[in-house]
Amino acid sequence: QVQLVESGGGLVQAGGSLRLSCATSGSIFGIRTMGWYRQAPGKQRELVATITTGGIINYAESVKGRFTITRDNAKNTVNLQMNSLKPEDTAVYYCAVTATTSPYTYWGQGTQVSVSS
Repeated sequence: QVQLVESGGGLVQAGGSLRLSCATSGSIFGIRTMGWYRQAPGKQRELVATITTGGIINYAESVKGRFTITRDNAKNTVNLQMNSLKPEDTAVYYCAVTATTSPYTYWGQGTQVSVSS
């Protein structure tokens, strides 16, 4: 059974940093995009950053210049370095992987990031 295992969430003061990591447990064939989404209380899940196998990166406007996504294609891991965190970054962060094989999209269980002012 394939799982996405996330780590690195926590509580930090505004201006601080956190690093999220996501590793795949089990084999996923045909991985295309790996990335991070987040969902704050009462809000819809939104894209934070994604990276394709070829290294094309997409960031939400709200995190550009503060967050950096990296990926290790050999290990099927993806990381999110979050700097200059703001209270509005508080959310549950989810790792996501898309692949060419069913079920095509995999989600992690989520990790809480809380930023205090």
